[in-house]
Amino acid sequence: MLRLTVHGAAGRMGRRVVALASEDKALQLVGAVEQATSPHLGEDAGRVAQCEKLDIPLTHEFPSGADVVIDFSLPEAFDRCLDQCLTSGASLVVATTGLRDAQKTQLEAAALKIPLVWAPSMSLAVNLTMRLAAQAAQALQGVSGGLDVEILERHHRFKEDAPSGTALKFGELIAEQWDGEVAHVHGREGKTGARTQQEIGYHAIRVGDNPGEHTIVFGMLGETIEMKVAASNRDCYATGALAAAKWLAGKPPGLYDMFDVLGLNR
Repeated sequence: MLRLTVHGAAGRMGRRVVALASEDKALQLVGAVEQATSPHLGEDAGRVAQCEKLDIPLTHEFPSGADVVIDFSLPEAFDRCLDQCLTSGASLVVATTGLRDAQKTQLEAAALKIPLVWAPSMSLAVNLTMRLAAQAAQALQGVSGGLDVEILERHHRFKEDAPSGTALKFGELIAEQWDGEVAHVHGREGKTGARTQQEIGYHAIRVGDNPGEHTIVFGMLGETIEMKVAASNRDCYATGALAAAKWLAGKPPGLYDMFDVLGLNR
């Protein structure tokens, strides 16, 4: 049985990870960690996650004995989590978005010592759609009349970064399939002039409690392809993170992504 600690356990995503992990017989929750300022410190992690009582209190300190840590926290809390995993040797699933460039560099260095899964989205459907979008971009690169790519993303009103890390990853994967330099354009306003072909447009929408929705538009003269992937609730992200945690068991140090978890990098 894989021993799991959840970092950010009282957050919206952390609660779902705790709740779903408590139902998974392949996992044993051994820790639920939060910031020192959390009003939920000392409370039972199961009760906070609105599932059965788990006799695991929310703490600021990382308990010992975890095989893997799932991090669904904030960039300002991430460094402490990474340091803890390096000290204990635990594997790490990084689901926190909005990491700074310096933190990404630290992640790459840490992967020389521990196994890590790091992806802008834990959703299995999103990652499969990313691979399909990259294949479409490659196939359509030389289409007569040119190819236009626009990425539209919708998220809840509480999301603090825009565009989403997932949208940026879609753009990165598509740009990798094109020859030459690609411009990344974030929204448009005023007299912008005609659209260039070597550009990817991003549009961020923030509405209500939308858990995440991405539409990739491939526009050609005379026809259009749209790829859309949408979450109806946050469980898809929690399920993907748990799948990544189980996939990491027994893996050597290295920096992995959800394509590895899905077996798409073979």
